[in-house]
Amino acid sequence: MGNRLQNYYLIYIEFLGYRYHGWQKQPNVKTIQSVVDKTFSFVLGHSDFKTLGASRTDARVSANRAAFELFTRDPLDESQLLDDLNFNLPSDIRVLSVEAVDRDFNILQASKNKEYLYFFSSGGKNHPFSAPFIVYMMEKLDIEKMQEGARIFEGIHHFHNYCYKPGAETVFEREIMLSEIKENDIYTASFFPEKSYVFCVHGKGFLRHQVRLMMGALFMLGKGEITPDYLRESLRKGVEIPLPFMAPQQGLMLNNISFERESGAKG
Repeated sequence: MGNRLQNYYLIYIEFLGYRYHGWQKQPNVKTIQSVVDKTFSFVLGHSDFKTLGASRTDARVSANRAAFELFTRDPLDESQLLDDLNFNLPSDIRVLSVEAVDRDFNILQASKNKEYLYFFSSGGKNHPFSAPFIVYMMEKLDIEKMQEGARIFEGIHHFHNYCYKPGAETVFEREIMLSEIKENDIYTASFFPEKSYVFCVHGKGFLRHQVRLMMGALFMLGKGEITPDYLRESLRKGVEIPLPFMAPQQGLMLNNISFERESGAKG
């Protein structure tokens, strides 16, 4: 970025990801970042800026509170920028806040807490309007067994079986602070199924596709294809266990992301 981009902003954002190919810019597809950057170019009147996301989201994944950092050449009026962005962004993307931070704040290295939700239902096909929010399983699921299985993930474990195409330096040991399945009372709509469920999982960091692979294993457990002991074995270091089912993207939501280094904020 050189020395020309000397103003820094932490921006929180929410979006419905159903028609996007994730956060990060990619050639020939529409992503959240590409739409956000196009809007910045229009609002600022130039392209001398950079955006950097706190984390990537998969195609069709939504976010209730995601974050990215904006680097600009000139200082900006935060309140005016918030209004200008929301006026010009499409209706499925909304900026929640704009906050100036100092140069020591690093959105990639700052310690984070992330909360994911995964919404699903069982036993019948849902109204089509539910498709961007809830995944349905035609099979009847043993919810109690899935709730038991979700609790197995809590604590510090080795998640090598829950990472898609890991790199040579990937750290597989991760701590899950909360992992539970409960009836969905978070989001409701007249076209939602009469009963739906949500898998809630909290941690400081997640591997690529980790939550979807965890949910896929819980679906397998609910269908009687694996046992709770199978899940426990899958979390042991050095034990290679196939987990062939990755849950679909659209049930997943990044519900919240927060930073422990809020001292990087100005004022």
